[in-house]
Amino acid sequence: MEALATLVIMLGAVALVLAGASVRVLREYERAVIFRLGRLIDQKGPGLILLIPAIDRMVRVQLRTVTLNIPPQEVITRDNVPARVNAVAYFRVVDPNNSVIAIEDHLAATSQIAQTTLRSVLGKAELDTLLAERERLNADLQQIIDEQTEPWGIKVTTVEIKDVEIPATMQRAMARQAEAERERRAKIINAEGEFQAAAKLSDAADVISRNPTTIQLRYLQTLLEVGNSQSSTIVFPLPLDLLRPLLEAGAGDADAARGGDLREIERKRAEAEAQAQAATARTAELSGADDEPERRPGLPPSRR
Repeated sequence: MEALATLVIMLGAVALVLAGASVRVLREYERAVIFRLGRLIDQKGPGLILLIPAIDRMVRVQLRTVTLNIPPQEVITRDNVPARVNAVAYFRVVDPNNSVIAIEDHLAATSQIAQTTLRSVLGKAELDTLLAERERLNADLQQIIDEQTEPWGIKVTTVEIKDVEIPATMQRAMARQAEAERERRAKIINAEGEFQAAAKLSDAADVISRNPTTIQLRYLQTLLEVGNSQSSTIVFPLPLDLLRPLLEAGAGDADAARGGDLREIERKRAEAEAQAQAATARTAELSGADDEPERRPGLPPSRR
């Protein structure tokens, strides 16, 4: 009885071990590739699956998208500029059977093919294209890598160039080029502005030439605008046309004043001459009165 009990216990333990080895639970994003005696028989999952112990072998495959960080690659562009480029790729398994039987390690294989494709594609592009047309280069990389990994049951969805490092000397040269380009645009814009301003000034001159008073009003408006700021000294040229009416008015007033002075002087001179003539006449009268007794005959000399 003891031997029978021991045998039953041993058979129960073996059954439990076999049951544990034959039962598998797969998550929603997992698939099981089943090999029976080394031969591919089926793809199962997700959920609960049963295997024949010691006969079936299961390879678990994940269907989630994998983020593959491509290591930095040293690239010589088409215009012989060295650059250091790193990128990222996103892929997922669409055929679990091929991902197991067609390639030994699909993750490592995809990483290697992405690195080589990155060097070959970017080596055919110029530096300006690498910096300005990343979207097109990303599409080319994704298409090429996807075509090479398709037999492995791998679908590459996206490839993105993350960073492009160039030598410091090249960065300074690009900065000088960008600065010169900006200066060229600034000069062109300034010249266009001067051209348009000259055209508008020509039109304004045509309008002002019809009435000369408008230029005086314009000068007065400019003086008003300049007078609002007291932080600087401004030498403003004043045209003679603006002063001519004032000068003419001042000359007229001076002539009028000068004419009035002359008339006053003439009047005083006339009065002085009249007074002088009156004084002379009075003196003459007095002198005649004194000489009259001497001209009388018959008077003695003592009466003279």
